[in-house]
Amino acid sequence: MTFDVQATRDIIEIITGGWRSQALYTAVKLEIPDHIEAGRATCGELATATGAEEDGIRRLMRLLVAMNVFQGNDKDGYQNTTVSAALLDGSHSLRDMCLLHGEEFYAAWGNAHQAISTVGSGFEAAYGHSFYTHLGQHEDTAKRFQRTMNAGNMFFPQVPEVFDFSGDKMVVDVGGGGGDLLASILKATPDARGTLFDREHMMPAAGKHLADTVGLDRVQLVAGDMFESVPAGGDVYILCRVLAGWDDDAVVEVFENCRHGMVDSSSRLIVFDRVVVDEDSPVLPPLWDLHLLMTTGGRHRSLDTFTELLDRAGLYVERVAELPMDNSAVIAAPRATPQGSPGTER
Repeated sequence: MTFDVQATRDIIEIITGGWRSQALYTAVKLEIPDHIEAGRATCGELATATGAEEDGIRRLMRLLVAMNVFQGNDKDGYQNTTVSAALLDGSHSLRDMCLLHGEEFYAAWGNAHQAISTVGSGFEAAYGHSFYTHLGQHEDTAKRFQRTMNAGNMFFPQVPEVFDFSGDKMVVDVGGGGGDLLASILKATPDARGTLFDREHMMPAAGKHLADTVGLDRVQLVAGDMFESVPAGGDVYILCRVLAGWDDDAVVEVFENCRHGMVDSSSRLIVFDRVVVDEDSPVLPPLWDLHLLMTTGGRHRSLDTFTELLDRAGLYVERVAELPMDNSAVIAAPRATPQGSPGTER
């Protein structure tokens, strides 16, 4: 057997990925980006500020500089890079994402073999209960998870570029959470109106955010269960990252409820999610698909699967628009008749 140096290097790069993520997690846990930003730039100063041993800090910084997370050295002082700057504490920080992935999600991935073998949640194998049960029992983790979800909203400003929401359209955000996506759409489309639909406990935070960003004169807040019904009279129904944890029959129920609520044949349903493909795939969609299995037992779906489920609900895929970070907008239209959908475009 010929010794392949590049193959060996590639394998080592892959199997040490967990070490790298834990090194980054440790830096965030110790708040090193914030300490450097405050001028504590040497290993001694960082050790004093964090309560860690100086030798441990030196060895950690040696790796993170090699990974381009930080730059500089102990003699002259370390500086933040664009990577570590994204971890500084603040409203758009990736700090909570690193903490969540370095703790709860890292434990879930430790059960990858069992999760993949049984198609069951790695988180449940690690903790003995579901991820959402865990959130209900641990308020700090729940807040961290919500901030992590908010940090993943970076494609929201591009949404009005892939669909025309103008023309006095009523946009119904089903499972709209804190209202970030609806606010982005309404800010970019002055003549659009919106309805945020979600569980009762989401209403206070969503109401405050929408009042601060677009004004409640353009938005109504409706509490309810998307599996029972959704607000009627929408020109556009949107479902953003709310389907991955549910089985196919449940997803069809939501699609049907949106279809029944539509004003007429000009109405549209837009599903924002990652779409998986089996060939020539970028890394992120299948990686996040497996991550869903590890955490909630959920999954991302292929375009063929979305097409099938939409067809069962009386809709067809009109087109698919690509968004940053391998997100997609699957835009569906109601079929005029129960049979003979017009096909799909890509």
